Amino acid sequence: MGRAMDNFTKVLGVVMLVLTLYVAVVTKPPLGEALLRAVAPTHVPFLPILTLLGGTVGGYITFAGAHRLLDAGIRGPEHLPEVTRSSVTGILTASLMRVLLFLAVLGVVAAGAKLDPQNPPASAFQIGAGILGYKIFGVVLWAAAITSVVGASYTSVSFLRTLHPSIERHHARWIIGFITASTLLFVTVERPVALLILAGSLNGLILPITLGTVLLACRRRDIVGAYRHPAWMTAFGVLVVALATYAGVQSLQGMAALWRR
Repeated sequence: MGRAMDNFTKVLGVVMLVLTLYVAVVTKPPLGEALLRAVAPTHVPFLPILTLLGGTVGGYITFAGAHRLLDAGIRGPEHLPEVTRSSVTGILTASLMRVLLFLAVLGVVAAGAKLDPQNPPASAFQIGAGILGYKIFGVVLWAAAITSVVGASYTSVSFLRTLHPSIERHHARWIIGFITASTLLFVTVERPVALLILAGSLNGLILPITLGTVLLACRRRDIVGAYRHPAWMTAFGVLVVALATYAGVQSLQGMAALWRR
């Protein structure tokens, strides 16, 4: 099942990247302006930044890859190159997807089109590439959703598997139950855009806690043994914890306002 899940995720990841790249090319975004504002923004909106940060590396995502590697038997300092390659590949792929999606929407907005507030990304794809773009968005959204559902459910249940032997024995059923409960919550609330932003924001709030915990753990010999975490990586990690904490505090008011709409 683990191998099938890995291959399934890889195929859908490639599908998402290729389809989003096509729409990004068709919409012809202003690449020069996008590149400039990436390093010299006119303002800094904390809630969108926190949402993107949390959706990329926050919450359960911090542990998803590590749990899968452990289940696959990849553990110990001798496997450090594989772990490094896996983590770098994951973050680069996720970041590339977000850049392409941003450019696809930017091209539509820069042309003066008005997005549908009920479903902004779908309307951007439809405006930019017609009915084909709308269908492409459906495929991309489904692929992103199903891989997230599988990853989030697998990782969430993996935290519980050591609590009781029955959970370990029936962990597949627990995963199915987690997916069912999440689905019922989603269809009951019926606010997909707000839920998406809220989930990313909450993951962003969790990020400094989880990353801070990992940074502390990697200094303990009883946990990591002879491994020594590079000082420069620790320094950047502490910086990310500080920035994520600040962004989270600044965005709390925006999250409250979003949910009151």
